Amino acid sequence: MKIYIAAPLYCDYEREYNRSIDELLRKNGYDTYLPQRDGGVVSEMPDYIDGIPKDRYVFEKDIAAMNSCDIFLFLLDGRVPDEGACVALGYFHGTGKPAVGLKTDSRTLCQGLDNLMIRMALDRICLNKDELLRFLAELNQKGRK
Repeated sequence: MKIYIAAPLYCDYEREYNRSIDELLRKNGYDTYLPQRDGGVVSEMPDYIDGIPKDRYVFEKDIAAMNSCDIFLFLLDGRVPDEGACVALGYFHGTGKPAVGLKTDSRTLCQGLDNLMIRMALDRICLNKDELLRFLAELNQKGRK
C-alpha cells in the first residue's frame, strides 16, 4: 500500500515531523509519497523545471501522486489544518479511496471538534502513532480480502 502524506512543510520543525512519520510508515512496510521529498518545496526550487513554472510542476506532480496512492494521510497538528493539505484532502476524497488523519494536537476550532468538512472527508482521525498503525493494518487486511 502506498500512502500520500499531506502536511504543512514551511519550517524545519514541520518538515522534520513529516520525515519522522514517513520513516515510521516505511519501517512498518508501507510505501510513501512525501511531497517535501518527492514533489519538492516550491520556495527552494528554481522558477522553471523542464520549462514548466515551479508551481504548476509541483501541483501536477502531487496530483499524479495522489492518483497513484492507495491511502491519504493528513497530519492535522497545528492551530489550523494546512490549506494545501485541505485542498488535497478534497481532491483525494473524490477518488473514493480511504483517508485518515493523525492529530496529536488538542487544539480545535469548532466546539471541541475539527471542521466538519475535514472530519467527514476522513475515514478516521487517529490520536497517536500506534492508533494510526493499527488503522492502517486494518485497511491493509481489508485490501487483501
